[in-house]
Amino acid sequence: MQTAYDPKYITATFIKELKNRFLCEVEIDGEHVVCYVPSSCHLSNFLKLEGKKVLLVPTQTKNTRTQYALFAVPYKKSYIILNTSIANRAIENSIHSRRLSDLGKRKTIIKEHYVDGYKSDLFIKDTETIIEIKSVLSMEIDAKFPTVFSERSLEQLAKLKCLLRKGYTVRYIIVSLNPYLKSVSISRDTTFYKELYECLECGMRISAFACRLKNNKVFVDHEITVQMEDYYG
Repeated sequence: MQTAYDPKYITATFIKELKNRFLCEVEIDGEHVVCYVPSSCHLSNFLKLEGKKVLLVPTQTKNTRTQYALFAVPYKKSYIILNTSIANRAIENSIHSRRLSDLGKRKTIIKEHYVDGYKSDLFIKDTETIIEIKSVLSMEIDAKFPTVFSERSLEQLAKLKCLLRKGYTVRYIIVSLNPYLKSVSISRDTTFYKELYECLECGMRISAFACRLKNNKVFVDHEITVQMEDYYG
């Protein structure tokens, strides 16, 4: 299912990231312009964008210091999305599709709903299912997840484990912003793996999808493999 997001794209050349991780410098028609970066981490952790053509969209927030926001970079015959919040939007708009039919009844979907103090990305009221959505940015065929260490992700998994033990259903969804990604690998030699494994043992399910930008729409394109050493649940 396609999203309703239909921006007017501006083409620019990426110059560099700035010290503020939410800002970068781009060139538009020979003029250097500061642009908003809709990502919680420096993009250099995932991609090399210097000198590449990128797509910008007008910023949605009023009274902002930047006129444009970074959106995507052309890659092969498609694009890699650079706005990490698109992962949530793509799943939200695909929640009723056949790709997610194993979630069961999905009549009442609530965004950013608090469940016993935990803020879920999506909550299916019908089945009391918590959906946690994570994005992954990579130009590789197989992406390592997570790319960078995140204390917040570990805290989330600890809370999800408690909610699983209380009887809630939890679905952990990884969304690739690169439509050509084929698999996501989670290394065993990380604290994240340990916490995730314990959640899976408590009944949490994990899956991954790739999204694609086509005809000014972003949609969930296909499911991809999640590889975890020693886990076959």
